[in-house]
Amino acid sequence: MSSSDTHIRARAQEGRVVEYPPVPDHLGVAVIDNHTHLEIADGAMPINADEHLARAAAAGVRGVVQVGTDVPTSIWSAELAARDPRVLAAVALHPNEAPVLAAAGQLGDALAVIDELASRPRVVAVGETGLDFYRTDDAGRPAQFESFEAHIAIAKKHGLALQIHDRDAHDDVASTLHRVGAPDRVVLHCFSGDAAFAKVCIDEGWYLSFAGNITFKNAGNLREALALTPIESILVETDAPYLTPAPYRGRPNAPYLVPHTVRFMAEFLGTDLDEFCGQLVRNTERAYGAWNAEPVVSAGDGAPSLSGDPS
Repeated sequence: MSSSDTHIRARAQEGRVVEYPPVPDHLGVAVIDNHTHLEIADGAMPINADEHLARAAAAGVRGVVQVGTDVPTSIWSAELAARDPRVLAAVALHPNEAPVLAAAGQLGDALAVIDELASRPRVVAVGETGLDFYRTDDAGRPAQFESFEAHIAIAKKHGLALQIHDRDAHDDVASTLHRVGAPDRVVLHCFSGDAAFAKVCIDEGWYLSFAGNITFKNAGNLREALALTPIESILVETDAPYLTPAPYRGRPNAPYLVPHTVRFMAEFLGTDLDEFCGQLVRNTERAYGAWNAEPVVSAGDGAPSLSGDPS
């Protein structure tokens, strides 16, 4: 089977509404979902990567960054990106994987695989990596720091963007990046901080990526952060199949649902929707490169440059 014909993870279904929402109206200017997990089967009738991408195109989402969280999903992501012009890949060990791998004596070997995958032409980011103090106790934190610092080094070695998972660890994420030196392009995936942490990130020139949870009623902190973020630093994502935007919160998420988040953000910011979408695309391609078919050499700003017809 090809990468698009199967899944390698499944999400628990108990107690959830498991039908996918309808496809929203097509955006006038197509955007890009810069963080998704197509390898995870979800819903009563899971859909494969090809169907996800077809629905995305129908809604005005012309490409995705498919993100790995361990060795198998990172390999899957790199292989999907290698053959599908709508997909670029990010590869990494999720911070919650690090203590498990370290305890088994496998962290170094797993990082070596990520390093190799990062050299592939359509792998454009190292992520999601970072720190997660919500699910990892004090005993597991040294392994998280070791893994995070290794991922930072891999991103700098290969000239890739760094996609950061940050949960209950804002100060330590920032201090680690300051201590070891951040890559040229840093993305705070599914930004979860408040206005104060947003200011820290903005001052460093990092991108803030907002997901569907910005539409939730209890997400005032995220809207405060969005309000002060320069438009040139804003990205959008699904983190699918999680964080489905209103009005479908709790149901399976997918890249085709990004328009709900984009429309909410544009309305909240009081900006023209088409202009906002165009800026999101420019930001995303500045962070990762272009969503096209064949890799070629070069990119003056350190981002990959890819040639070909993305249609």
